[in-house]
Amino acid sequence: MIKRIRRKIKKVFRELLLYHNNSLEYRAKVFTLVIASTGKMSQCEEKLLQEIACDIYDNDEERSEILVEAVKEYHNKIITDNGLGFDHLVLLVEKETKAIKRFSKKIDTKILSRFQDCISNEDDKIYQQRVIEYLGRLKEQHGSV
Repeated sequence: MIKRIRRKIKKVFRELLLYHNNSLEYRAKVFTLVIASTGKMSQCEEKLLQEIACDIYDNDEERSEILVEAVKEYHNKIITDNGLGFDHLVLLVEKETKAIKRFSKKIDTKILSRFQDCISNEDDKIYQQRVIEYLGRLKEQHGSV
């Protein structure tokens, strides 16, 4: 119970309370782009996202949960057309990658490609692959030297 309350507080105040919040938010946007490219988030994608978040944050359960929640928030905003569209998110990720070169290190196309295993529709798989390739090019073009 206390753990859930702490998570809710961090969710509301993550900009102020979370170390390297901008980095986590950027990573959440990248994951959201890949997941939202196919529409709804499947259980397979959600489970895979949780596994990847635990791997990224070395089993820091709290931080990985915040990443998963941030992805769900962004995804929900896109699905419900609540002030954030898929194209707008693409532009945000591109803008932040150009502005903060070190963020490009957060784009790992091998990890992002793991989401392909959750897709059965061939057209969705192709579209998601194109999104991943776009992110890879973005990383190459704007990566820190």
